[in-house]
Order: sequence, then C-alpha cells, then structure tokens
Amino acid sequence: MNESKALNTVLVITGPTCSGKTEIALSLVKRIRAEIISADSRQIYRGMDIGTDKVSEDVRKKFPHHLIDVVSPSEIFTVADFKKKAEAVINRLQGEGKLPVVCGGTGLYIRALTQGIFPGPGRDEKLREKLRLRVKEGGLSSLYNELKEADPEVCQHIHPNDEVRIIRALEVLYKTGVPISFHQKRRTFTPSWKMVKVGIRWRERTYLYRLIEERVDRMIEKGLVEEVKGLLAAGYREYLPSMQAIGYRQMIKYIKGELSLDEAVRLIKRDTKRFAKRQLTWFKKEEGIVWLEREDYPSPEKAAERIIDILLEKAPEVDFLLLPGADA
Repeated sequence: MNESKALNTVLVITGPTCSGKTEIALSLVKRIRAEIISADSRQIYRGMDIGTDKVSEDVRKKFPHHLIDVVSPSEIFTVADFKKKAEAVINRLQGEGKLPVVCGGTGLYIRALTQGIFPGPGRDEKLREKLRLRVKEGGLSSLYNELKEADPEVCQHIHPNDEVRIIRALEVLYKTGVPISFHQKRRTFTPSWKMVKVGIRWRERTYLYRLIEERVDRMIEKGLVEEVKGLLAAGYREYLPSMQAIGYRQMIKYIKGELSLDEAVRLIKRDTKRFAKRQLTWFKKEEGIVWLEREDYPSPEKAAERIIDILLEKAPEVDFLLLPGADA
C-alpha cells in the first residue's frame, strides 16, 4: 500500500447552515483516521460560542477540531489567514497519517483551498482610512451602494454589513481600475492535494427553514443574550466585523433597546434563512461537489457511510485509513 498517495487526499464537507455538516463529520471521524478543520468564518472567534453553534469543548477534546477559537473578536482574520493556517494543518495531519476533513459553510474559505485566492494589490492604509471616514460620515450603505453599482457580481457574496470586505473590494477597484470579481475569475491555481468535495443539503427548503428556526430558539435558551452582553462588557465594540455576525448584531440592538427580544429573534431567523439561500447559490457555482440530499440520508451515520463510499470511489488509496469495522 502506497501511503504517500493516501495522504495526499483532502475531504471537504460543505453546504448551507443547518444541513447537518458537523454531525456528519463527527460520525465520519469515528469510522476513519481523520481530524476536522473548521471552515466557518465565525467560529474562529474566541468567546463567540452560542451564536456560532460551536461544537462543545468536550467533543473537541475527544475528536480534535482545528481553526476554532483562533483569534479574539477584536482581531481581523482574512481568507488569506485561513488558507495559510488550514494548509499548515493539512500538511501536518497528512504527515501524521490522518485524513484532513475540511468542514464548514464559508464559501470563500472552501474556494481559497480548492481554487486559491486573488492576491491583489497590497494594503493601502491611507485609502482605507479615507473609506472608513466615509463610513463614519455617511454610513456603510454609501460604500456598499457604490460597490454594488461598480461590481454587482461581487455584491452577491458580500453582506451589506461586511465592512472589511466592502472596503477591500473598493480598494482593489480604486487601485487597479477593475472590479475584484474580474480579478477573481482570472486566478489560476492547482491544489497540492486530491480534493474530494461533498455537499450536504435538504431537498425541501421548508424543512431547512424549520431547522433554522429551531436552532435560533435553542441559542436563545442557551443564553445568547448573556453571551453578547458579556462580549460588550469585555470591550468588544458593536462595529467590529465579528460583532456584525448574524445573531450578534440583532442581539446588540435588543440590548441597546432598539428592538424587542421577539423582533430580534425574528430578524435572526429571517437573516439566517437568507444567508442559507446565499450559501446554496454560491455552492451551485462550485465545480466537483457531490451532493447528498439529507432526505435520502436521514441520520448522520448513513450520510457518513455514503461519504466513505464516495471517498473510496474517488481516492481508493485511502482505504487503509478506515478504522476496524468501518468498511463502507
């Protein structure tokens, strides 16, 4: 058995929020020698646990997860940062004879690993400061509307509250005279590993939406309000990109008295559904994803069995990673 080939494979499990990716990945690592690398742009922040639906510390101790709790909510963590750290973990796990399982729904993170990233012009702090000043004077919406007019394609993937990415896109536009979406299409990148990509989704959108509503209700019951109050008390300002995440920005408005709790919860549910819809649209454009409909695999165990089948079909050399009794 040539182990060098087996250790050149990376499994990606992706899809929209509430599709069951985490539970399926956990079921999978019980059957194969592997560890999980989170591809979630919000779970990187320490102290933001309930609103990002992190796996518990007890579970992480038993089944190692990487790139969770990487930075404080006050720090900026870019796609390039993710790519660099994820690649380091992938190389280390492969060196240890383990399958890296990249699991998450942040499309840009997945694309960075599978297609590379557009390096673009360097940071221009003077330009960025001018743009930040415009945000203070006229609000972030003025910048977003300008970007939307110049580059409507990239705005399909940038939330109107994502100040960091809006400023970066305008920076590229001003520095090169060409929209960032055009640059992104021109990038050429061949991953160093064999990438096996599996997508998880629900065929019926109404069922996905019901699961989203139930998850938000659980977050409130677990203490999301108290978590956000604690973050604000610790000095993390509401304008930080981390604090603009779904769930956090609505709870901040509730805490400030701008919304009732019922209205804040309603908005979290609405915005999460919209986010899931954007994720599905994004992943439809990604090539090479083998999709599993959850209705066909109602339990995480059944889905994990199918993923092992797919893995062995596309990378049969990884069969030696299967744990005893885990043959698909």
